[in-house]
Amino acid sequence: MALAGGLAAPWAIPARAQATPVIGYLGSETPHRYASRLGAFREGLAQTGYLEGRNVSIEFRWAEGHYGQLPALARDLAGRQVAVMVAPGGAEVALAAKAATTTIPIVFEMGGDPIALGVVDSLSRPGGNLTGVSSLSVEVSRKRLEFMREVRPGTKTFAVAINPSSPTSTSQLKNLQAAADSLGLTLVVLKASTEEEFDGMFAAVREQGAAGLVFSSDPYFAYRSQLLAELAVRHGVPAMTQSRDFPMAGGLMSYGGDFHQSHRQTGIYAGRILKGEKPSDLPVQRVTKVELFINMKAAKPLGISFPSSLLGSADRILE
Repeated sequence: MALAGGLAAPWAIPARAQATPVIGYLGSETPHRYASRLGAFREGLAQTGYLEGRNVSIEFRWAEGHYGQLPALARDLAGRQVAVMVAPGGAEVALAAKAATTTIPIVFEMGGDPIALGVVDSLSRPGGNLTGVSSLSVEVSRKRLEFMREVRPGTKTFAVAINPSSPTSTSQLKNLQAAADSLGLTLVVLKASTEEEFDGMFAAVREQGAAGLVFSSDPYFAYRSQLLAELAVRHGVPAMTQSRDFPMAGGLMSYGGDFHQSHRQTGIYAGRILKGEKPSDLPVQRVTKVELFINMKAAKPLGISFPSSLLGSADRILE
């Protein structure tokens, strides 16, 4: 009778506590350089009800700027059978994660086109075990050149910084060259893929008589905004990058995708997958917000005055 009434028998075995899910987080840099992105990711994760240390744990693997280590780090996370692998910070990270597993769900975050880069076959129906977030940072590289020309009118030569090891470097250079041709400008192409090459790159801007330096969209550049800003000030070079961290560190301007929004969405997707949704059913999100930051203090020693139209378009003006 007690059993029929739904009462627990005295010898019943209690249900086994559900194990805490583990997220594998694959980072191309260091925790310090990812700090603001990690904060946004945790914010999105919390929005779905998951708090690190309470009902979810995160295993981190950091390449510390050595992108060639990403494949091995991704395989290590896959071997630990994490519940979901998060691969934020560019195409290199996403491709390393994709090569490591075809079964563990993956959430990527990047500034380029995931279809063109071979990460997914479709945005609306990514299929397989991957989904993620893409911003417009790579697509708007040419706009940085246009903005730089606005603040240096009457000049015809500009330098562009390219990371030759980036999967998007060829397409970005092609777009920048097309923009230069349409504006009647001459481009000086400078290549750098290590910090040791940065100082010589800024020196070359002055040696080549370029009016300013425009950085292509690349995670390696974005995560070194502090160093790039210091070099821009030291060499007296007007420069523009994709990341707001650059003008906030003393550089002149930035224009690129809102990384806070894209990393927060990455956290939301990771949480939704932990709740049981399949990555193949989650369309790749496109973060279309693009932000322009201007540093007025940095402009003064360079003798630059911003046109009112550009100031009116700025998301933030740093005084």
